[in-house]
Amino acid sequence: MTGSANSKLVVRCFSVSADGYGAGPGQNADNPLGVGGMGLHEWILPTQTIQKKLFAKDAGTSGPDDDFATQGFENIGAWILGRNMFGPVRGPWPDDAWKGWWGDEPPYHCDVFVLTHHPRAPITMQGGTVFHFVTEGIEAALQRARAAAGGKDVRVGGGVATIQQYLCARLIDEMHIAIAPILLGSGENLFAGLDLPALGYEVTDHVATANATHMVLKPA
Repeated sequence: MTGSANSKLVVRCFSVSADGYGAGPGQNADNPLGVGGMGLHEWILPTQTIQKKLFAKDAGTSGPDDDFATQGFENIGAWILGRNMFGPVRGPWPDDAWKGWWGDEPPYHCDVFVLTHHPRAPITMQGGTVFHFVTEGIEAALQRARAAAGGKDVRVGGGVATIQQYLCARLIDEMHIAIAPILLGSGENLFAGLDLPALGYEVTDHVATANATHMVLKPA
């Protein structure tokens, strides 16, 4: 593993179905997580952390689900996202109209590095989020993210293909996945083609709630 003592590369609060899918089939502008994909996140949406961060509400559930949601944002100085996580546009950018799923003020409030094959100028959003578009691959994105994070951790937000690339490169220092009690049957399977023990990972913690089974993986 090539992680820094001061800055870890982490995956947190990444939801998958009981059969391993991190997104359902048919992803498009109307179904950003694919058909049935929203069901993956029913564990986190009601939590106090998400209700406050996304909806500015002083309400929500507490307990282990909320604890994991809170940990997902602790000490994060930058994010890395795959192109599909940023939006439904494929191929060369037709224009600068699409600025993400999240409106004028995305929930990141820091630098976000989007992996893409097609160059695009950075986008500065309200609340401190700046989207940077990286065409040089995962290691270049990580290098830039670490520099922007200023010693804090870098969070890989997804999607499945992006997490798989970082796992195969043995660059992930810690991964928290939340297994939702639903089946999707098809879509993007996080575990397809991966031999996690051979890559050096093991389960170091697990917590089950009524809404999800939380698994933490780290290098052995």
